[in-house]
Amino acid sequence: MRDADTSEFDDLFRREYPGLVGTIRMVLGESATADDVVQDAFVQLLVHWRKVSGYQMPGAWVRRVALRMALRRRTRRSAEVRAMRRAGGVCAEAVVDPDLHAALRALPAMQRAAIVLHYLEDCPIAEVADLLGCAEGTVKSHLFRGRQRLNALLGESEETDVAR
Repeated sequence: MRDADTSEFDDLFRREYPGLVGTIRMVLGESATADDVVQDAFVQLLVHWRKVSGYQMPGAWVRRVALRMALRRRTRRSAEVRAMRRAGGVCAEAVVDPDLHAALRALPAMQRAAIVLHYLEDCPIAEVADLLGCAEGTVKSHLFRGRQRLNALLGESEETDVAR
């Protein structure tokens, strides 16, 4: 890489890494795995930097990669937990987090990602759809169902649902 390319990559890394780790942490519900996922996404960015650096928003590219990696990891982890339970093994659960984090962890992966991106990261629905690789209507459905489930898990009524 040329010095200018290195500088652009370094700037993007410094600017995007902390926020992206926070987002992925909320999606996955754990810190160590979130750091690993985001680091892996930035490795992919570095591998494809020559192409991605020409994009209008290379930060969006690395965010999309990290989200997809996180969702795949979460799906794989869920399958491992189910297999351990079927086999009669003991599965170490994550450290108890505040109620919201626990409720978010109880959501299906796509609902959780949509909720985190839209309500906690303040992404518009169109951007959430782009990041998750689905239609805007699907995102709206994930948001609606996710809010309903969060309300039930947190013991809140529909009237107190401020996220509508």
